[in-house]
Amino acid sequence: MKRKVLATIGEKEITNIDIENALKSLDPYQAMQFNNEEGKKRLLEDLVNQELFYLEAKEENLHNDENFKAEMKKIEENMLKQYSINRVLASVKLTDEEIANFYEANKTRFVKPETASAKHILVDNEEKANELLNKINNNEVSFEEAAREHSSCPSKDADGDLGTFPRGQMVPEFEEAVFSMNKGEVKGPVKTQFGYHLIKVEDRNEGGQSELAEVKDDIAKSLMYQKQNEVYSSKINDLKSKYTDMVKFND
Repeated sequence: MKRKVLATIGEKEITNIDIENALKSLDPYQAMQFNNEEGKKRLLEDLVNQELFYLEAKEENLHNDENFKAEMKKIEENMLKQYSINRVLASVKLTDEEIANFYEANKTRFVKPETASAKHILVDNEEKANELLNKINNNEVSFEEAAREHSSCPSKDADGDLGTFPRGQMVPEFEEAVFSMNKGEVKGPVKTQFGYHLIKVEDRNEGGQSELAEVKDDIAKSLMYQKQNEVYSSKINDLKSKYTDMVKFND
């Protein structure tokens, strides 16, 4: 982004980059309200107003005010604490070899379940189901159109789409049919406790062992968190030993 000066207050320049940074600091809802020409003008005015307060504060030597110094001391202490903690955590390194070793030792944790994506049409009697199935097979109506018009399931508003689900999520009769079908196949009627279903399988995933590349990022995050916790705990123990005489708990 090309830098453009939008306002000058004394020697201080406020640019379009300052406005963008101000937008990024807002929560998504607020940012949406201000991310327009009028909103950016209001942000600019607010940044200008802050600089005016700063000018007066400098003029009145508020930086020498004892209350200000006390507040700054608290801020400095808190920032120094966090900086020290971050430095310890940043010292933790993770190698590709560690990730690979963890994967090999815990392969059973990275097995993908068998899943299917399917649509269905639910009606209350077998005759109606067969009638619709014949129309679909004869290309008189699409599966999706039939779902919208005739299905009693709320999924009719999404063309009968049930999304993607693993084994064990649906009732047994429905699940047995889905996981025995091929992608694109239409089958039915299948009777369950809810009625009679026509089923269309959109996709099938056989599941199985995930490759290292698929789970590497997740393993890295988990191992890094674990190692950082270990380093942090070790550092805490060292500090407690180092400053044992300076820590006192009141009963």
